[in-house]
Amino acid sequence: MADTTHVGIIGLGKMGGNMRERMRAAGLTVTGYDPNAEVSDVAELSDLVDALPTPRIVWVMVPSGPITDSVISDVAALLEPGDLVIDGGNTRFTDDQLHRDQLAELKLDFVDVGVSGGIWGLENGYGLMAGGEKSDIERAMPIFDALRPEGPRDEGFVHAGPVGAGHYAKMVHNGIEYALMQAWAEGFELLVSRKDLIEDVPGTFKAWQRGTVVRSWLLELLVKALEEDPEFADIAGYVEDSGEGRWTVHEALNQAVAVPTISAAIFARFVSRQEDSPSMKAVAALRNQFGGHSVRKS
Repeated sequence: MADTTHVGIIGLGKMGGNMRERMRAAGLTVTGYDPNAEVSDVAELSDLVDALPTPRIVWVMVPSGPITDSVISDVAALLEPGDLVIDGGNTRFTDDQLHRDQLAELKLDFVDVGVSGGIWGLENGYGLMAGGEKSDIERAMPIFDALRPEGPRDEGFVHAGPVGAGHYAKMVHNGIEYALMQAWAEGFELLVSRKDLIEDVPGTFKAWQRGTVVRSWLLELLVKALEEDPEFADIAGYVEDSGEGRWTVHEALNQAVAVPTISAAIFARFVSRQEDSPSMKAVAALRNQFGGHSVRKS
């Protein structure tokens, strides 16, 4: 029987490091590997594999694209039939089928998990969207339960469907996130445009946190950012996009689904790279608040 109380994690950055800590706090044994020796539990990837009981569970938490491809290939070469690989990064869902097929040739199992929660996940828990076979999901449930927020399981975790479903759900989640942040940012710009009338912009947002239909965690983070820098004077109105929003629009085009709000939010980020606008300063500040994404100084 698999020992799901001991898991390996590859990638101990802002997300992975906190996830290791949260799993340990929940009573799981976690062995982590990272090229940065200062945060790694073991010196080599092979040491991580050797430390895990069989059949193993290895969680990959590295940037999407070539880095994820490389890590999955490297760890697969060290694993044994029956071991399970979980990709918890922001991989494009179309790559999940490729990874599943690659690992299946070695008789390795695969699950994809979209993870939301940013740098606050250690304290609050992570929203998890999983894709894969039911038996693999059940096998990994002690890990998911350790990472998700406290409370009913279905309010912080979903087995969304087969392989690819987890990252597809996270892609759509992030597309919605783009649109919500853009709405808050545009509201911020409107308020600061009338300083002759609105004398307390941070206080206005703070007042919306109780009893209004727009109250939300993003609003709380915007208030926090404004309290730290009321004019966003230290932030340039330049906003990166990490890919998921573009993928959401691509998929919408493929499925002939209209997503004008999400599309407009992405195009607004492109505009931010041409001029320094108050609204895009707000978007940059929000990304920094929830995900620890770097901002350009003005």
